[in-house]
Amino acid sequence: MFKNKSLAAVALIAAAPFASADLSESGQFVDGVAAIVDEGIVMRSQLIEETSAIVTRAQQEGIPLPPPDILEEQILERLIIKEIQLQRAERIGLTISDQMLNNVIANIAAEQKLSLAQMPDFLATQGVNYQDFRRGVREELTLDQLRRIDVGQRINVSRRELEQCLLDLETNVVANSNYNLSHILIPLPNAATAAQIETVKAVVDSVYQQLTEEEADFRQMAIRYSEGQTALEGGSLGWLPGEQVPSIFTDVLAPMRAGDISEPFRTTGAFHIIKVDDMRSAVERSTVDQVKARHILVTPNEIIDEQTAKQKAEDALEQIREGADFEEVARLVSDDPASGPLGGDLGWAGPGTFVPEFEAMIDSLEINEISEPFQSPFGWHVVQVLERRVYDNTEDLKEQNCSIRIRNGKLEDETQLWIRRLRDEAFVDVKI
Repeated sequence: MFKNKSLAAVALIAAAPFASADLSESGQFVDGVAAIVDEGIVMRSQLIEETSAIVTRAQQEGIPLPPPDILEEQILERLIIKEIQLQRAERIGLTISDQMLNNVIANIAAEQKLSLAQMPDFLATQGVNYQDFRRGVREELTLDQLRRIDVGQRINVSRRELEQCLLDLETNVVANSNYNLSHILIPLPNAATAAQIETVKAVVDSVYQQLTEEEADFRQMAIRYSEGQTALEGGSLGWLPGEQVPSIFTDVLAPMRAGDISEPFRTTGAFHIIKVDDMRSAVERSTVDQVKARHILVTPNEIIDEQTAKQKAEDALEQIREGADFEEVARLVSDDPASGPLGGDLGWAGPGTFVPEFEAMIDSLEINEISEPFQSPFGWHVVQVLERRVYDNTEDLKEQNCSIRIRNGKLEDETQLWIRRLRDEAFVDVKI
């Protein structure tokens, strides 16, 4: 089975059968419109496939489900939201290239110790149509990119927020732990009145009472009541490093231990309940191999063809070997607008900083060794490795993780507001 839950869901949907109740007397499936959504539609077959996938996954994981009519209503609403989002993606010209799609599927295949070419046969053994799987993965990637554009780019992290987060990390037990969390999110209406807030709070309090006094299954309650992104997966957020736990959870999580359920707490746009499914200590220090190098880049253009560019790089190398200063030659010859004026200095860099051809070359060089001219997508290079070091990047990671943590803390509320706005602006006519 698939390790990634969302991709496992795609596979389950692709494999989902039609219900016998939707067959005609001749045994042919009779499809129909479940909802009209702006210029598109949600078909009954989509609803059946999605429902079958969720029921199958719930049975596999032992998650109790709400009554069928309530479950169907929730799933149809999710499909409506998805259709609205896909239409928006199309309007703004957002597409996922075949190259990007193949790369993602190749990564999925690697998790199963398979090649991309082996995926169709592997999926067939799971009862999954490969083209349906590709379509499902493409849609998931599209939705993810759309959220990044519409929501992620609007979230800002101030320097003050970063500094406060870094200060908190020094003494915060949450930052020094990893958490496996589940989450129930019950949103408030836009510009909610005091009466509306009290109504939602009453629902939240009832959910909390069922969880704590009646020992209701958290996953079932998430499916039934939550409107979070993972609601139909039982509210599971999976494992998160403590430094990346949403900042809105930090104070609540601090005294909690594995198995604990938080009291309801409110943010700007929603009430939340979280459960610590499990927790463990986090690794505190991190190091990375870094290299300091400098280079000369000659880029082919309308005037200089590939051969001329290569010859220009060879001439630069010859000058350096005859005693010219690398730095001065780089300033005169290099087409790199960033490093050229600095004498070719690329500063300290870790793995993955450069394109593969460039990284492979600097990995092969000894300290102070200068390469022969070689080609990358940017042109022809001559590179020299100056130093290597093992760098303690713990503080850098702390700042990166703080930024992620603050953004994650704002992301859920911003996403809910965005989804609600899209839904309110759309024309939707439910037909079942």
